[in-house]
Amino acid sequence: MDCRRLRMPDFDAIPRRDYLMAVLSGALLALSFPSPGISPLAWAAFVPLLLACGRKDPRKAFRLGFVAGLAAYTGILYWITIVVTTYGKLPWIVSVGVLSMLVSYLALYPALVAYLVRRGEERGISLLISFPLLWVGLEYGRAFLVTGFPWASLGYTQYRTLPLIQIADVTGVYGLSFLIALANVVLYRIIRGFAAREPAPYPVKSAVLLLVLLLATAAYGFKRLQVPENGAPFKVALIQGNIDQNIKWDPSFQEETVAIYERLSRKACASWPSDLLVWPESAAPFYFQDEERYASRIKGLAKELNTCAVVGSPAYERDGERLKYLNSAFLLSPWGDVIGRSDKMHLVPFGEYVPMAKLLPFVNKLVAGIGDFSPGAQIASLDTGKGRIGILVCFEGIFPELSRAYVRAGSRLLVNITNDAWFGRSSAPYQHLSMTVFRAVENRVPLVRAANTGITSIVDSKGHIRGMTPLFEEAVLNGEVRLGQGETFYSRHGDIFAWGCVGGAALVTALAFRRRKS
Repeated sequence: MDCRRLRMPDFDAIPRRDYLMAVLSGALLALSFPSPGISPLAWAAFVPLLLACGRKDPRKAFRLGFVAGLAAYTGILYWITIVVTTYGKLPWIVSVGVLSMLVSYLALYPALVAYLVRRGEERGISLLISFPLLWVGLEYGRAFLVTGFPWASLGYTQYRTLPLIQIADVTGVYGLSFLIALANVVLYRIIRGFAAREPAPYPVKSAVLLLVLLLATAAYGFKRLQVPENGAPFKVALIQGNIDQNIKWDPSFQEETVAIYERLSRKACASWPSDLLVWPESAAPFYFQDEERYASRIKGLAKELNTCAVVGSPAYERDGERLKYLNSAFLLSPWGDVIGRSDKMHLVPFGEYVPMAKLLPFVNKLVAGIGDFSPGAQIASLDTGKGRIGILVCFEGIFPELSRAYVRAGSRLLVNITNDAWFGRSSAPYQHLSMTVFRAVENRVPLVRAANTGITSIVDSKGHIRGMTPLFEEAVLNGEVRLGQGETFYSRHGDIFAWGCVGGAALVTALAFRRRKS
């Protein structure tokens, strides 16, 4: 027997240049997200990876996609090390390990896209079809798998490009992700065509297709931007207390914390009679429902300022013999009464609870002083008397389905209260803000945001950021928004576009694995 015939292909033989191209793709993708947020880079970020994959074996393409994913998500999520080391009280080597595990998991998605795209090409499936469908299909899956992590979806890179993001009221953020992925394929086709001196018609047809889609999206966007906001005016006063996370839960600091928020609230409302005063997540670092002295002062403040007020505070409920802890927001009336409470429904793993806690007893929660939180039981659209509001606590603003549920329940203003102090002076607060912009556009409702250390902001229903504060400063932000007037196509029907891409990706995958004819 000739042993040479039994030799397997050398799948390790990937030129260093191709690895560098994959890293370049990852770097371009990372730079397109805030900050620095060089959004045009997203439209070409995948081209080096596609050129590197070329006509390689699918398994080599998988490896190149994985390398690109490692580079991209390391650049986007580097701030995880700050969170784990500073607030998780774990050694830096552990924080690097946590980042590595998360990044390695996320890198599997672009790796799978690269693998399936190449396998599909070998069976005659056009890259123009497979790449956008697979990217969006897997991106949507990432929003739900393993507790769900929709952070840094591709479309979020364009949060400042108002004419393009208006399509989100139909497709959600995934319509932008699809368009960007398609643009990368077209640019790759054009570059490859010129480099290889191939006939031009196919790249030209691809470019025409992309141009038509871009023009249609932009035309829709410009039309939507011209539509006036005719909803009822609603004045807000947003408070940024800038409370140091290291002392936030110290009982001896409660008096100073409440005093800071009282002072800033009076400053905000002195020349701006507001319909709603908003304090950040856990601004009241005690059980508001039980505490007598400080809670009564806060209720008295709402009455003094003659405004409804949203106050972030932990809460609890009795569930039989045990206590169920909640991350909540209380709504106070202008008479100082508690008229509603909204409980956080999507908790932060390892921040508010420890998944598989019995298997991971060495992992501390990042929120000190309180037992494991439980998710809220239901959507609570709260009535201020001048309009219903939906409250998104912390990173709930990155989950489109929650905002949509609040709007469907009657909310005409979204209120995001958060404590982004965990992130330090990193890119994370800017990334967090960029995602909430889409929640406003998707549902055509304004979104106001009060963050402990920033970024506090006001976003109108067209995604325009009307005001924002700097990081790590005491600040107040006053503004008037126009309440939403109804439901959009996206509010009513949800992620139909994304589900269509999931179906298309499943079909591409099935065809990619079909047997070749002899």
